Amino acid sequence: MRASLIQIGVDRSESPDNRRARAAALVREHAGGTDGDLVVLPELWPVGAFAYEDFAAEAEPLEGPTHAVMSEAARDAGVWLHAGSIVERGPASGDGEGPLFNTSLVFDPTGRLVRAYRKIHRFGFDRGEATLMAAGDELAVVRHPELDLGLATCYDLRFPELFRGLTDLGAQAFVVPAGWPERRRAHWTLLAQARAVENQAYVLACGTAGTHADVPQAGHSIVVDPWGEVLAEAGADEEVLAVELDPARVALTREQFPALKDRRLGVER
Repeated sequence: MRASLIQIGVDRSESPDNRRARAAALVREHAGGTDGDLVVLPELWPVGAFAYEDFAAEAEPLEGPTHAVMSEAARDAGVWLHAGSIVERGPASGDGEGPLFNTSLVFDPTGRLVRAYRKIHRFGFDRGEATLMAAGDELAVVRHPELDLGLATCYDLRFPELFRGLTDLGAQAFVVPAGWPERRRAHWTLLAQARAVENQAYVLACGTAGTHADVPQAGHSIVVDPWGEVLAEAGADEEVLAVELDPARVALTREQFPALKDRRLGVER
């Protein structure tokens, strides 16, 4: 199974529509050739994860312009596509506009949207995403034919209980799109490896290149195997990271070192 992480650059000099077209071309270009292959885009790449002032203006419904372009790209390429995340405008309630969500979209090789995941942990403390967006409240696992994929987004990576919950739902790999800042890049690598080791699962963490609203991005998309070994890591610039995954590696690791069976907290007995 081939996984391709598209570490696309985000810059305000490029319009969201142009970036959607460019991302779709990259999806088609880097399709692996089999319908089990997976392509991943980063968090909020149409607008920029730190471009808070643009969130409301660039918000779109679930089946908006990004959905349309990415659905077609997945179908044309014949791949499973985690299309990163968008600023979703939820349904209106009462007289006001609907809330904003940081929502990931996953398509199958026919172009069908099989899962949307609303980011649970919003970054910013008392500002930014934490104040502008509503929180999701549902864990999400995609039943891919090779590996069950647990979905998380950027800041979620700091919350191990989310990943343990995904493991309990059957996840064998975690897909983590992000807009992670350069100044905390060491945490990005450390946490990706930790989530892999503690759950004995693959981690596919796809970041952005460039600068969002004067915040330099870490890049360094990374793929970690269930033993915690780094299989591949990108640099800081725009890049596509392509890695061959062995789905049997998850079961083998869990069998040879059955640490998950020794859990005593959070397990019904």
